[in-house]
Parts: sequence; structure tokens; C-alpha cells
Amino acid sequence: MNRKDFYQKVIALVVPMALQNLINVGVSATDVVMLARIGEEVLSGCSLGGQVFFIFNLFLFGTASGVSVLTAQYWGKRDTDSIEKLLGIVMRLAVTVGLIFMLGSFFFPAQLMRIFTDEPEIIAEGVKYLQIVAFTYPMVALSMTYLNLIRSIEKVMISTVIYALSLVLNFAVNAVLIFGLFGAPRLGIVGAAIGTLCARALELVIMLWYAYFRNRVIRIRLSALIHPDRGLIRDFLRYSSPVVLNEFFWGAGYSAIAAVIGHLGSSAVAANSVAQVMRQLATVVVFGIGNAAAILIGKAIGEGKKEEAELCAGRMLRLTVCFGFLGGAIVFLVRPLLVSGFGYTGVTAVYMNSFLMMMSYYVVAHSVNGTFVVGIFRGGGDTRFGMLLDSGILWGCSIVFGSLAAFVWHLPVNVIYFLLLSDELVKFPLCWLRYRQRKWLRNVTR
Repeated sequence: MNRKDFYQKVIALVVPMALQNLINVGVSATDVVMLARIGEEVLSGCSLGGQVFFIFNLFLFGTASGVSVLTAQYWGKRDTDSIEKLLGIVMRLAVTVGLIFMLGSFFFPAQLMRIFTDEPEIIAEGVKYLQIVAFTYPMVALSMTYLNLIRSIEKVMISTVIYALSLVLNFAVNAVLIFGLFGAPRLGIVGAAIGTLCARALELVIMLWYAYFRNRVIRIRLSALIHPDRGLIRDFLRYSSPVVLNEFFWGAGYSAIAAVIGHLGSSAVAANSVAQVMRQLATVVVFGIGNAAAILIGKAIGEGKKEEAELCAGRMLRLTVCFGFLGGAIVFLVRPLLVSGFGYTGVTAVYMNSFLMMMSYYVVAHSVNGTFVVGIFRGGGDTRFGMLLDSGILWGCSIVFGSLAAFVWHLPVNVIYFLLLSDELVKFPLCWLRYRQRKWLRNVTR
């Protein structure tokens, strides 16, 4: 593929997915900005209560990313029948897990909140939030699974449109119900939860309409849901289960980090909430690049063009480095504006300034490693290495030393935060070595 055609293809994929990532971050940012005006406890309750959805979301992303290892390569062979069967398998699994998360969040919200914090005020706010957003899990299971899978067949614009409409609705309902505008009751965190519920319902309705009336390439087949293909189930378990486990352990690890921070007090939780939103904003483009890399590399391997896949990987890495440094620089430069703009003073302002400074270098390493693991290795069918790398270093390095620093050594909060963000620095040389060995170039189709 010549350079001009390649970058045209990349732009066509990356721009919609970057907008999609930006919109998804916008939903989180809307809650953070609006609830910050209510109080630290409310913001912390929403942030820690959202960790349950964060784990579920990563399970869905892992499932979709895992199955995309197969679907992207089957798309290269134009085998749409196998893709529809894989869609049935993954939807069935996602809805089952969504129902489990819904029941747990609705009936045991206080127990879930106590995992992340021991402050009664934060737990009380988080319980209000969890019991409403619990009903969004089965909806998200259907809509996100479908929309993430059709990315593999290069249909990305519909996701951008759906999430844009969802953001608008979420913002409007949040503004009205959090602050009690236009005569509506002032509900605070409950209003934020209702806004999320309305937005997820809208996403599901539009997705179903598109799936049944507009998408002529890949359809949701009832027979694939009820009678899944056993051969493809074996392939799914072999190549997708490492990705699902990778995202699950990675998400559980981030929730463990949130739990460590949650026990450092509401000031640390509020500062980390802002830092995490900035991380997501700074990486919207690079994770679009990573997802595009997985699609293009998988498709090239499915077509039997391994040299083209390797060329694509090198170009995607160069793009990631550029946008990773740009994202880190933005976090560093806007740091003083954010600290003053949120109006926090005292220890919260000190934490926020320090956390954002550390987040600026973390964004660069996080971006490059993300393209390696999510884009290049998964697109090439090398899913097990990513699982072992991500999970092993996060749990064996960041969480172990961060927890010891917090609960045994009782080090300053800034040192604890640095240790909790250390995994990406450790991962980079190992990712680079694997990339240079070319062991990630595999054809996994039947």
C-alpha cells in the first residue's frame, strides 16, 4: 500500500474513532464537571461508583477486541457468514455478564462501594448512583458489543453518530436534574445516574434500528444466538479469552488502584477523578490509532499480506509517538488552568497539580504501549503475550508497591500515586522487544 492510500485509509478509520473516544470521555467529563459543583463527596461517590461500570466496560471491550482478532482477518477473506456467527457468540456472552452486573449493582451497592472507600458519606452517594445505572448494563452489553464488532468490517461512522446523540441527551438530562433547572427537582448524583440511563437507552434503540434496517453486510441472526457454531466457539476461546482476561485483570487492577486512592481521602479521589478524565482526553486520538491498527493489520494478514501488515504496524507506531507526546504536552500545559478552574484549594489543589504533572508523562508511555498491545499484537493474533504483560506488570508491580506504600510504609500521597502509575514505564521495553521479534504476525482464521 503506497503512503497516500495508507494515510487516507487511516484517516477514514481514526477520525471517527477518535471522535467516538472523545464523546465517550465527554460523558464522564460531564458528570465530573457538574458534580464537582455539588461537592467533593458527591463527585467521589460518582467516580468510585463508576468503577463497577468501568470493569464491565473493559470486559465488553475485551470481548469485542478479542473477537475482532478473528473478525478482522475473516473480513480480509470476505467471510461474512463466520462474522455473523461470531457476533451471535459474543452477544450471548455479553448479555449474560450484563445481567450479572445489573443484579449485583442493584442488590449489593453498599458492599461494592466499600471495596473502594470506607467513608460513609461517599458510600451513601455511590449507592444512589449504582442502583440506577445498574439497569444500563444489559443495554450497553448489546449496543457496545455490536458497534465494536462492526468496526472490524470498517463501519465506524454509525458509532460516532450514536454516541454523539447520546452525549447531547446525557448533557441535557444531567443539567436539568443535577441542578434542578426549569422547575425540575434538584437531584444531584441521582440526576447524573438518570442522565446516564437515558443516554444508554437511546444508544440501544438507534443501534437496533441500524442493525435491522440499514446494515446489509452483517446481520444479527437469531439462529447464531441460539445455536452457536462450536468450531468458532473454540477459536473464540483460544484467541479471544486472553484478551477478555487481559481487559478484566487490567480493569480490576485499575479498580484496585482506585480503591487504594479511595482510602487516601476524598481530596485524593477528587484530584484523581480530574487526572483520569484528562488522561482519557489526551489519548482519544492514539487509541483511535490503536484500534485502526488492529483492523488494518488483521485485514492484511487475512488477505495473506504479512509484509503489508508489518509496514502498517511501523507507520502506526510513528503516528502514536507523535500524538502521544502531543497529548502529554497538553496535560502538562493546561494543568494550572484546571487547578484554578475547578476552584479547589488546600490539599486537593496540591494533589491535583501533582497528579496532573505525573499524568503528562504517563500519557506518552500509555499511548505507545496501547498501540503495541491493543493494535499491533491483537491485530496480528498474538493475544496471550498482551494478557501476560498487562496483567503481570500491573498487579505484580504497580498495585503491590502502591499498596505497600499506602498501607504499610505510609509514604506521602504523591509517592504512592507515582508508584501506582509505574506499570507503563516497565512495559515499554518488553513491548518493543516483542515487536522486533515479529512473533505477533499470525493468521488465526480457519
